[in-house]
Amino acid sequence: MVEEATMARTYETQQACPIARTLDVLGDRWTLLVIRDLRRGHTKFADLLVSLRGISPTVLSERLQSLERDGVVERRFYSDHPPRAEYSLTEKGNALAPVLQAITVWGNEHAPRPPRPPRVDA
Repeated sequence: MVEEATMARTYETQQACPIARTLDVLGDRWTLLVIRDLRRGHTKFADLLVSLRGISPTVLSERLQSLERDGVVERRFYSDHPPRAEYSLTEKGNALAPVLQAITVWGNEHAPRPPRPPRVDA
């Protein structure tokens, strides 16, 4: 029963609601951004760390494991020594494309982008 303990539901009393069940899978901070960047072709852990500036390696690892457990992401090892994996969206993960598009539209309309900091050339 260890698997049940690792799959604790945040919205335990709301499981009749599909939005609550979806939030149990996608509602953690960084999760949708991980999916966004996998869709953009960032498949390796190190690439995701770069593209998701500010995420810690521990949080990224937890998000990828959770998404893999929920069938949204699959992991494929491309090296044994040291073990290295790349990640891709499953069919279930790719089905989120219109959801990400809708969130993008909503964000553009209702969550204006803050001013960008000045660019610093190296």
